[in-house]
Amino acid sequence: MTATRTPRATPAAAPVKGPAPDRAGRLRRIRPLTLPAAVLLLLALLPYSALDVPVLLDGPVNSPGSLQLFALCLVFGGLALGYDLMFGRTGLLSFGHALYIAGGAYGTQLAMAELGLGLVPAALLTLVLGTLAAVVLGAVSLRTLALGSVGFAMVTLAFAQAGSIYVERNPGGLTGGEEGLPLHVDGVPAALVGVQNTAHVYWLALAYLTLVAAVVWTVTARPIGRVWQGIRDNEQRVAVLGRSPFACKLGAFTLASALAVLGGVLHLLVTAGATPHTSTPEFTLTLLVMVVLGGSGTRWGPVVGGVLFTYLDQRLGGWNLGVEPMLVLGALFVAAVYAAPGGLTALGRRRSS
Repeated sequence: MTATRTPRATPAAAPVKGPAPDRAGRLRRIRPLTLPAAVLLLLALLPYSALDVPVLLDGPVNSPGSLQLFALCLVFGGLALGYDLMFGRTGLLSFGHALYIAGGAYGTQLAMAELGLGLVPAALLTLVLGTLAAVVLGAVSLRTLALGSVGFAMVTLAFAQAGSIYVERNPGGLTGGEEGLPLHVDGVPAALVGVQNTAHVYWLALAYLTLVAAVVWTVTARPIGRVWQGIRDNEQRVAVLGRSPFACKLGAFTLASALAVLGGVLHLLVTAGATPHTSTPEFTLTLLVMVVLGGSGTRWGPVVGGVLFTYLDQRLGGWNLGVEPMLVLGALFVAAVYAAPGGLTALGRRRSS
């Protein structure tokens, strides 16, 4: 007889170890925040650094002059990012964005000087009125899109030009005309006044940029952000899907304008005054150049373009190049556009790939 063999049981395969699904999900959500958090921490610690950079800065990093320069760069980084919410994300070319920046600066200044309000109540009042004005003027401007995008650009330009003329004519002595208005320090907290408190103004500018980035990056990641992108690419398809392009574009215009009003308040604090230049259409063109330089419709492009352009604009005059600074800046912009048609951040992505 042949003995029957009993087959040996095959040991069960050991389970593959790995992160739990919920832990993996948390890691995926946290990973995109790593770089912004690291950059934010580095920028927040700058006022504690006494590093001396001879050519790039006139003094140590934590000197009042350097911190004011950094604060101005951060403000323009936030302004450019807010403008790109219309231009790069929704495809709306506005030449009147400066109207809301000047409104934030002059409105806050006048609310403090004429109404006796403190900085925070004056800024909140200006923000509310500026947002309401954006809803009305945005609705009027967007109605001209039936004539094409040029009609929208021209109407926003007309509104901005009217505001600039109003500021220059100085009705009732309210705007200061060509001289502008100095900061009404009686309404500003003492912690934000004086050279010794430049670090506090810098941190406030950093908070503004952080707020703008959080708002823009959050809303563009939501369904409304994809609708804005769809409007930019093919507005008729969005209308066929049952969404109102007009309402969506008005929402983008209003949100971008509200962020501009708040940026005007920060510009008032950093420059210690409201200047008529912020009301001109040329100011809006500067924001457009910043966005194109860094990369429109990208996550970091407008911030990089705003910071870099502002830094060069402020520093080229002190380097004694023997050439008009704006000529050098224009040549650098043309070279950057040829080298990176999609913006400086697109150039970085090409190299990494």
